[in-house]
Amino acid sequence: MESDEEKLDFQDEKEPRDHFKLAYISFFILGAGFLLPWNAFITAVDYFDFLYPGTHIDRVFSIFYMFPALLLLLYLTFKAGAIEPRIRINLGLVLFLLMMLIVPIMDESVSKPSSATHYITIAATGVTGLADALVQGSLVGSAGELPERYMQALVAGTAASGVLVSCLRVVTKAALPSTPDGLRSSANVYFITSVIFMVICLVSYNLVTTLPVIRYHLKKNSTKVARQEEVSDSLLLPDSTPHRRVSFHRVWSQNKGLLLSLALVYLITLSIFPGSLTEDVHSAALGDWFPVLIIACYNVCDLLGKSITAVYLIEDPKAIIGGCIARLIFFPVFFVCLHGPRILGTEVPVFLVSALLGITNGYYTSAIMIKAPKLVPVEESETTGILLVVFLVAGLSLGSIVGWVWVL
Repeated sequence: MESDEEKLDFQDEKEPRDHFKLAYISFFILGAGFLLPWNAFITAVDYFDFLYPGTHIDRVFSIFYMFPALLLLLYLTFKAGAIEPRIRINLGLVLFLLMMLIVPIMDESVSKPSSATHYITIAATGVTGLADALVQGSLVGSAGELPERYMQALVAGTAASGVLVSCLRVVTKAALPSTPDGLRSSANVYFITSVIFMVICLVSYNLVTTLPVIRYHLKKNSTKVARQEEVSDSLLLPDSTPHRRVSFHRVWSQNKGLLLSLALVYLITLSIFPGSLTEDVHSAALGDWFPVLIIACYNVCDLLGKSITAVYLIEDPKAIIGGCIARLIFFPVFFVCLHGPRILGTEVPVFLVSALLGITNGYYTSAIMIKAPKLVPVEESETTGILLVVFLVAGLSLGSIVGWVWVL
C-alpha cells in the first residue's frame, strides 16, 4: 500500500497532457478494431450468399457470433479478475487476426464451396464472437475507469468500423464486376483489411497502456480505492470483516434501467438491420446497389449519433431510458414499409428509416456507455463495463432471433 507521503505527492500531480490526442485516437482505433471482423463478415454477405445460396447466411452469422460472445461475457462478469485485461485483450486481438486469415486462405486453397467450407466459415464467426467478448468486454471495462472522453472515443470507433467497411464495399462494388470472381475479390479486400487493422490494434493497445495520461488516471483510481478501503477499515468493529469485493448487486441496482435499455436498443436494431432491411426491401432504380447503400446510410448515421455525445450528452438516466423505449416505434414503421402502401417501401422512406435507426442507435448506445460506469464507485467501473457489453450482446442475440420473424 502507498505511504501517506506518496499519496500527498500524487495529489499535487497535474494530469499529463494527451499529446497529439494519442490516447483518444488509440481508443478510437481500438473501438473500430473490435467490430471490424464482424462488419467484414456481414459486408461480404453477397459473396457468402453466392457460395451458399438459400441459407440466410447473414442471420446464421448473427446467431453463431452473438451467442458464444454472450456466454463468455457472462463468465467474465463474475471472473474478470481471474485474467488480466492486458492478457484478455491481446489474446482476443490475436484470435481476430487468425479468424480473418481463414476466409482468404480457404478461398485460395479450396476449388469450390462445400458443406465443410460452409461449416468452417460459420465456426470462424463463432470464434470471432469469443474474441469480441474478450476484447470488447475488457476494453469497455477499462474505459469505464477512465474519463468520459475515452469511452466516447471507443464507442465512436465502433461506428467508424462500419463506415470503413461500407466505404470499402461501395468502392469494390463500383470497381469490380458482379461476377463470382468480383465478389470473391471484394470479400478478400474486407478480410485482408481487417488483418492489417488487427495488427494496428495490437500496436495501439500496447502503446496506450504506456501513455502518461492513462497511467496517471489508473494510479489516481488505485489511490482513491486505497483511501476508501482505509476509511472503511477504520470504521469496522474489532470483529468485523471488511467488504472490499465488487458488489454485483450494487452495480445492478444502480444501472438496471440503463442495462435493460441498452439490450432493448440492440434488440430493436438487429431485428431490423442488416437482415430484413437488406433482404426484404427492393428498388428497381438502384437494383443490387440498394442494400449496399442502405447499410452505408445506417453506418454513417450510427457514427454521427455516437459522435454527438462528444458535444451534447443527456445527463438524466431516466430521459435516456425513455428515448430507448421510444425506439419501439421502429417496429410498426418498418412493418408499414414492408406491407403498407407501396410508396412507403420506396427508396426515400427506407433511407429515412435507416438513417433514424442508425442515429438513435448510435446516440443512445454512447450515452448509456458513458453514463453507467460513473453511477458506481470506481472499483466497480470495470464490472459495469463488462455488464454493459453483456446486455448489448444479449440485445443483439435476441434481435438476431426476432429478425427471423420477418421471414415467416
